[in-house]
Amino acid sequence: MRSLDRFFALLDEVPAPPDAEFLYDEGTPDGALRRRNLRRYLETLRAAGSRLLLVGEAPGWRGATITGVPFVSVRELTARPGVLTGAPDGDGFEVPADPAAPWEASSRVVWKTFAGWTGPLPVSWPVYPHHPFVAGDRHTNRTPRPQEVRDGTPLVLELLEVFPEARVVAVGRKAQGALAASGIEAVAVRHPAQGGATLFERQVRELGGTGG
Repeated sequence: MRSLDRFFALLDEVPAPPDAEFLYDEGTPDGALRRRNLRRYLETLRAAGSRLLLVGEAPGWRGATITGVPFVSVRELTARPGVLTGAPDGDGFEVPADPAAPWEASSRVVWKTFAGWTGPLPVSWPVYPHHPFVAGDRHTNRTPRPQEVRDGTPLVLELLEVFPEARVVAVGRKAQGALAASGIEAVAVRHPAQGGATLFERQVRELGGTGG
């Protein structure tokens, strides 16, 4: 089984401009917590044999930017412990002591879609791993620049080595285009944000794996 060490080494090498936050800096308490959560998330789904890789655009400030786990907000860690394994005492994720936001709409839609999923849950990852924000306001989201997307794409390629049986699904056309530019073919589903929740849920369920 391929180690995650190279993945984290590549993650550390992705440049972070002043208007993008490197979320997994081991030198800070928040960054170290997010990194531990991310490693546990990837290790859990790798052991389960995930066969679907959902690639989004970038972390949102209300979700992964706080927890370190893609499409997982504080609400999923607290109101739904054991979201990955079903364990009543949780999956071993750590909850920040003073989170900037308690929930994220996209995370809610994703986990509603996963309800009743049969087989290993999909693994999610953003094509740009840092949090891009409007300069001067970390509590915002901006679209990653083309160069930022190119800088982050090697991580997707590495995840395909970690999850060799995974089919790639782009969450949104922007993610699909970024993957295509690196030679990765991916079917696109609607992003759950901005009115796309119903279509996202239907399209992901059509890929198979849900009982609803």
